[in-house]
Amino acid sequence: MSVEQAEMHNDKKSESFCVQAETRDIFTDDSLDPVYQAKARILNDALQEIGMGKYQWYLFVVAGFGWLSDNLWPIVTGLILTPVVNEFNVLGPWLKLAQNIGLLVGAASWSIASDVWGRRWAFNITLGMAGLFAIAAGGSMNYLALCSLTAVWSVGVGGNLPVDSAVFLEFVPASHQYLLTVLSVWWAFGQLLGSLVAWPLISDYSCPTTVPPSPCPRSSNEGWRYFLFAMGGLMMFLWVIRFFFFDLYESPKYLMGRGRDEQAVEVVHKVAAYNGKTSNLTLEDLQRAGKLANTTIDDGVRMDTSALAAVQRKMGMFSNNHVRSLFATRKMAWSTTILIIIWGNSASRANCLSIDQCLRVPSAFIGLAFPLYNSFVTYFLATRGANFGDGSTYITYRNQVILSVIGVPGALMAGYFVELPYLGRRGTLAIFTVLTGVFILASTTARTSNALLGWNCGYSYTSNVMYGVLYALSPELFPTKDRGTGNAIVATANRIFGIMAPIIALYANLTTSVPIWISGAIFIVTGFIALLLPFEPRGHASL
Repeated sequence: MSVEQAEMHNDKKSESFCVQAETRDIFTDDSLDPVYQAKARILNDALQEIGMGKYQWYLFVVAGFGWLSDNLWPIVTGLILTPVVNEFNVLGPWLKLAQNIGLLVGAASWSIASDVWGRRWAFNITLGMAGLFAIAAGGSMNYLALCSLTAVWSVGVGGNLPVDSAVFLEFVPASHQYLLTVLSVWWAFGQLLGSLVAWPLISDYSCPTTVPPSPCPRSSNEGWRYFLFAMGGLMMFLWVIRFFFFDLYESPKYLMGRGRDEQAVEVVHKVAAYNGKTSNLTLEDLQRAGKLANTTIDDGVRMDTSALAAVQRKMGMFSNNHVRSLFATRKMAWSTTILIIIWGNSASRANCLSIDQCLRVPSAFIGLAFPLYNSFVTYFLATRGANFGDGSTYITYRNQVILSVIGVPGALMAGYFVELPYLGRRGTLAIFTVLTGVFILASTTARTSNALLGWNCGYSYTSNVMYGVLYALSPELFPTKDRGTGNAIVATANRIFGIMAPIIALYANLTTSVPIWISGAIFIVTGFIALLLPFEPRGHASL
């Protein structure tokens, strides 16, 4: 029986067959292991047969906690930056540097761990780690302790997006992959939540920002500590929901990639039962697909699915096989390289609206641009407001809430834009990355506080669309067996450039417009780079 015949046992309503045909155009036969491709298509068809059900919608919620955390904590450091600097009389960029180092370690370690030991443990540990150490940071007696604990909680935060995006994508049917983009609404909610809680706590229990700075004792500046206690407690609550009230199954594609076909089939049937459905998938379907694919390739490149091979793969967990796979062909190498470049650019935003306060665009460039702008946006607004005579803590955090509210519809609209036929993922990413840079540059023309707020509202909307697409696009372009490693590479690029941003800030005058001009220019260049991506995932099932 052919692979096509094996697939016929699934529901024929599926556009999944069209999806699979299109997927062959994206990942051509020389791009991925043929055995893996054949089995992944069988699993895609099985998930499409089950459809979008209760399990996937619950997963949308608990995975959304990771998006919320990813954007919340970079914003947290931005929101507490001014009162912390006032109290300890220190250089603020050191706090951002500590955070970005932790995010770098977390992005690299948790992503690779998810490819080695599976998705479940990484998925369940990261939130609890962030919450526990954030609560501890609220009791910091000095700036060194605060920076150290910030770095540790950021290790947990750094793993959220790379792991959670892989988990969600590997359970959702192809017809609903656009929901990976819609998940960014949680990212926007994280920004909004942090801003709403910080507004009363920090504005009512903080020393005023003055030019020049005035003494600020701890007794008059407890707001940022209350804020850390509140946000850390929230993370622990979300961790309890995720760990104790939702039973995450191991990813069937991960299990298949590890040679555990029987367990992969078992998980598919569990998901079907959870949704009140049945699945026709059998172990023989996967084995038949593997045997058929093996007839077209040399023995040397067959996928060994034996128990011994699974053990050997685990023993070789730290080999560079996953990395080599991402550069195995010219087209795959080009795609991975472009993603790395884009993610690096998004690092500069990563400190204010997302992972670093905003983490998500193509790779290295954004990693630098977002931190330059977002990590210090609250400080910038305060100093600009002071120049305009309205730089009170209350107005500063009120404006931050307004910016956060504007970002919510941006995240929702991202899910609509990426499904437009002539726009897709690439077009949406390119257009809104350029627009993000334009609004950043335009903000330098503001001569009143309200004008500055208006330009930043435009920036908040477009950047949320941009990051929503970027966070969804990256895992879609990596095959499941290497997805964790691919996510780790691009997230690491983002974090490395994110580390550069606070270092630059240590030697730059943050009260001038120079960092903003640099950030805006980087975003515009990154938008054009996004057009060079060789794959368009719209309408295709991820492998």
